[in-house]
Amino acid sequence: MQEKEPETHGAPLRRFVDSTYKPLCSNLAEVRENIDALDRKIVALLAERGRYVKDAARFKRDAFQVSAPQRQQEVIDKVRALAEKEGAYPEVVEAAYRALIAGFIAREQQDHLGMVDVEAKP
Repeated sequence: MQEKEPETHGAPLRRFVDSTYKPLCSNLAEVRENIDALDRKIVALLAERGRYVKDAARFKRDAFQVSAPQRQQEVIDKVRALAEKEGAYPEVVEAAYRALIAGFIAREQQDHLGMVDVEAKP
């Protein structure tokens, strides 16, 4: 049997065993619309975060300071705790943040290469 995408406007095909679960949407299209709206907000927040990451490069002397392993672990610990508090999956949040951090560090390393010391003459 050939696999196919789920119907977007049909009724749910499965239910959670957990009786405390409260549905958020009436169909898959509504779920996807809400996810798309959240994605727009997330991307805007990532853009803002990226601007701060770029600014942080001004305060770092070398590649080790850009990678800041201790700070990376602090961020992971913090977001895992936030995930638990907010009812998110800590392992998913950690995986997402590890990918974000790696991407932002790579970008910051590139930015850092294009900088000069404050004492350098223009």
